[in-house]
Amino acid sequence: MSKVIIGVHGLGNKPPKPLLEQWWRSSMNEGLRLGKYKADLPLFEMVHWSDIIHKIPQDPSVEDQESPYFIDEKYSEAPLNFIPGDSSTRKKVVDFLGRQMNRVFLNEDLSLNYSFITDTIISRYFSDLEFYYSESPVESNGGSATYRDVIRKRLFDKLIEHRKDDIMLIGHSMGSILAFDVLTFMAPEVKINTLVTIGSPLGLPVVISKIAAEMRKKGISDTRLKSPPGITGKWYNYADILDTVAFNYRLADYYYENSSGVKPVDHLVVNDYEFNNLRNPHKAYGYLRTPRFTAALNEFISEGELSFKERIMRWFMRTLSPFRESPTRITS
Repeated sequence: MSKVIIGVHGLGNKPPKPLLEQWWRSSMNEGLRLGKYKADLPLFEMVHWSDIIHKIPQDPSVEDQESPYFIDEKYSEAPLNFIPGDSSTRKKVVDFLGRQMNRVFLNEDLSLNYSFITDTIISRYFSDLEFYYSESPVESNGGSATYRDVIRKRLFDKLIEHRKDDIMLIGHSMGSILAFDVLTFMAPEVKINTLVTIGSPLGLPVVISKIAAEMRKKGISDTRLKSPPGITGKWYNYADILDTVAFNYRLADYYYENSSGVKPVDHLVVNDYEFNNLRNPHKAYGYLRTPRFTAALNEFISEGELSFKERIMRWFMRTLSPFRESPTRITS
């Protein structure tokens, strides 16, 4: 069994797959280097799906900043003089508003109130997500299918290809929705060692309601959302408090444990991504080099290299962790 890391990018047009794959790999290697870990990155493969919606990718050779194919946020190494600032007040506000928002917009069966508001927001700011949740057809292999089905199949095929491997699956932004949906509805039998969600909107009412609606459509009577059944090890969720896409970052409040006892463990982190002195706390490159993500990455890489005694101690510490602190606790 080989180790493999599979990445799923977020919404919006993207550079060609080889370049985006290279930038994700560079981000993870940077984190390992900064953390002084000796682990080598195993096979990494990107599930690239933006071309299904955006027919012409972003082009690194385009210099016209007004062009839709101009890349305005390329990979860049962590700034040396980065100062995150104090976000304690924002955290209190976000925590309060997040709880209130879900109470207002979600019914007990997780159906959505005031859907016209969320539909308007999605249509205006998250066009890729609108395509994903619509029934609009797109040509696929000479036939026709929904955007959702075609996008999901990209990840499904990759998971089936590596179903006998030890998998870490990383979903960024909308990619975390794609990862959850495929693991829940298409590939529940595929075993995932570690699921990582970064900058995830899985806590937003509209996303929760869409998942619950698909569960009802497929005859799943349990109204509670659960971690995908194939996750056998961990589900880590990382969010920057300034990341507006991950506004409701406490996924452990909404997703219950699966049959393996796995549920999200939420961590607030500092995404230090900057390009041309402009910060973007939602960018994947910054998330992929944060110390907490890098520690999880190193754990996944080195897990099979541990001695029997070390594996027993790690299992013992994980078993005790629910008694030492609540799994919903957010740490910075």
